[in-house]
Amino acid sequence: MKYQELISEFETNLDSLESCTDDILYKAESGINKSEKCIKRLRRKVVEKGFTSKNEEISFFKHIKPQIFSRLIYYVKLFNIESKRPRSSSKYQVKYLNNHIDKLQVFFNDNLEFYHYYRRGATTLDEEYFVRGKSDLRLPTESYHFFIDEQFSTCQDTTVATIMAYDMLIVYLQQEIKKLQKNTETNKLNSMKQKPSNLFWTGSKTELIELTYALHSSGAINSGTADIKELASMFEKLFNVDLGNYYHTFIEIRARKSSKTKFLDKLTEVLIRRFKDSDE
Repeated sequence: MKYQELISEFETNLDSLESCTDDILYKAESGINKSEKCIKRLRRKVVEKGFTSKNEEISFFKHIKPQIFSRLIYYVKLFNIESKRPRSSSKYQVKYLNNHIDKLQVFFNDNLEFYHYYRRGATTLDEEYFVRGKSDLRLPTESYHFFIDEQFSTCQDTTVATIMAYDMLIVYLQQEIKKLQKNTETNKLNSMKQKPSNLFWTGSKTELIELTYALHSSGAINSGTADIKELASMFEKLFNVDLGNYYHTFIEIRARKSSKTKFLDKLTEVLIRRFKDSDE
């Protein structure tokens, strides 16, 4: 991939940032700085080299730019939310965080048609949405105007980046709410000491994350009401594995050029083979 080296360097920098401190405001400020620098580098490359085809341009504005731009939006919003977060009781903090989740959901509702188009992986309108210079250029709802220009923007690449950023923010806010709720239920949680599992996951973490999201999407657990965090935590305990930033891995799985269900395809294949072997 043309921009893979730049993206890999950016992701490595963010991974280092996430592990170096628990100070969320420092992470957010540093994340904004790193994201802005990367976006500027990306823009220079696009302006200097351009694209060899319309398909390459669509791919860039639908998949490449949003990977970086979403992080800028994420860290800007994260800083604003955390810098104003009340330091009072868990109850008020939960209310504050839930209010922000509701506000983020409004964006999805306001962009419902495009949201469904993007989520189902549709491509029929890609030329209108992800090629520069098209009419009906939509201005974003947030003030990221520094990076909005004719040479580096399309009708909907900012919307894609915002969807990705708000997905990450909602996951973060839900995790923070869970932490606060756990603090108010210590009597129950502290009394439950589970025996360590004797099972160990020997496949890759990416495979287990793919399986976790598949089960979550199927609605087969708690009729679909189970939280992805709960499932991931359960698998971590069951299989003695640390899944790390599973949402980031999920984004990478979703961006695969090859099969997005590589592990599930493998499971189907080996089970069918077992059926055949049993019949012989």
